[in-house]
Amino acid sequence: MTVLVKPQAAEKRPPGVLDVIRDTYFAYERGILGVLAFVLFLLIWEGLGRGWWADLFHAESLRVKPIMLSAPSTIAAAAWHMYFVTGEMWRHLGLSGFEFLLGFLASCFIGIPAGLICGRYRDLAYAAEPLLNALNATPQVALIPLVVLWIGTGLGARVFIIALLMIVPLIINGFAAMRTVEPKYLTLAKSFGAGEWTVFRTIILPASTPFLLAGIRLSIGRGMIGIVVGEIYGAPVGIGVMINQAGQTFQTAKVFVGVLTIVICGLVLSEVVRRIERRVERWRPQIQEQSS
Repeated sequence: MTVLVKPQAAEKRPPGVLDVIRDTYFAYERGILGVLAFVLFLLIWEGLGRGWWADLFHAESLRVKPIMLSAPSTIAAAAWHMYFVTGEMWRHLGLSGFEFLLGFLASCFIGIPAGLICGRYRDLAYAAEPLLNALNATPQVALIPLVVLWIGTGLGARVFIIALLMIVPLIINGFAAMRTVEPKYLTLAKSFGAGEWTVFRTIILPASTPFLLAGIRLSIGRGMIGIVVGEIYGAPVGIGVMINQAGQTFQTAKVFVGVLTIVICGLVLSEVVRRIERRVERWRPQIQEQSS
């Protein structure tokens, strides 16, 4: 009599150290590679500023004078001194942030309704599109001397410069957003006797929100440029003034502190808007499915 023996299932081997490292790497590959690239960039920069590579390769052409390029460690020390020892950067950052806030609110208050209204009505769109294209092709920075001549060099002029640079992406994205609104929804709303304000509030504004947020994200970078350029013309304090004065006195580390401050502020604001934009993108298809 033959007895059949059921084969035992192979015992699952617990993951080893290499398996855990490999799984962790692939789970966070994007972040790990980004951090490594950033660290490598800082290392190369530090070597140029400190003269490491010139000494290592015996090449004087790789030696950079401190007046031309400051090492990251020197910039970090200058930033610590300016933020937490003397505290002078907070005064500059406060005024520049206030100017940016006013310029942002003014650009949104004018640019978003202007873009949506121009895109809503066909005749108005035909009339405004050439002017909008011309404004987009015009470097707004070239108009700053005229702004100073017309308005002066006070707070209003600096806010106007920031708003002028930020308003174009908002108008363009608002104009483009109207072309993505489903005409059948507008027709349906009109058939039920909805007024223009109801149509804007319940159909146009929700459908155009992702495009408007994308325009805001693009305008943030322009607003940062407006801060630096606008404050050069007569501002008492501000990051742009600090960068200009440090550059004239060859304080390279202070220039980098101001530039990196603007970069970090721009990245943080852009990331906040991008996260809001992602939530709106997830929300928008649900509205379309329910409406259909």
